Amino acid sequence: MRVSGGTQLEATLTGAPLSQRLRDGTQDDHRAAESQPFVSALLAGELDVAAYADLAGQQLAIYRALEDGGSAMRRDPRGRHLVFSALERVPSIERDLAHLHGPGWRDRLRILPATRAYAARLRAVAGHLPEYAAHAYTRYLGDLSGGQIIKRMVQRHYGVGGDGLTFYDFPDIPKAKPFKDRYRERLDALELDAAETARTVAEAQEAFRLNRAVFAELGTIHITRPGAGQEAGA
Repeated sequence: MRVSGGTQLEATLTGAPLSQRLRDGTQDDHRAAESQPFVSALLAGELDVAAYADLAGQQLAIYRALEDGGSAMRRDPRGRHLVFSALERVPSIERDLAHLHGPGWRDRLRILPATRAYAARLRAVAGHLPEYAAHAYTRYLGDLSGGQIIKRMVQRHYGVGGDGLTFYDFPDIPKAKPFKDRYRERLDALELDAAETARTVAEAQEAFRLNRAVFAELGTIHITRPGAGQEAGA
């Protein structure tokens, strides 16, 4: 793992709140993840439903590990304030996969090596507040922000209906911005010491790196493979 210099160091010196340090410290990593060829091709309508279904399968493995960590964090007197049932994604992903693949969807999942590495990291740091905060920040706030763009593009380009996109629905969070503001306030109120703060920023950078690795593997499979345009269950 690494901690970026520049903006993150400046934020630390000025005593910026954790949410700002996370944002400043992961800007480059965030842009690098968004610019992955798989993401660009998916949003441009250049892939197919199978590619989206494969992404959903990777998300299931990642969120199972993250939310197992969230269950452990509920027992942490500081970390429990970051755990919201309204954010949990595993049931939604399972519904999406059942819609995309049909009744035998569990037998059709393909969990990639990069995804296994991501999930393994999540399980390795389960119960540690700085690391949990970093991964929850990168995943859930991303889902409430850029994830909504992915939802619209998948609907538009691939004709996936609401039953295959429930991952991006948060019925218990009617307005995303006030919730995201509240979540950032809770991050800022964690009262982490300097070492814990540095760990949080470094782990958020690692989370983006792990996510890029997943996108890279998905790109290798779906951008170069023949037969684009087939349905997920074909």
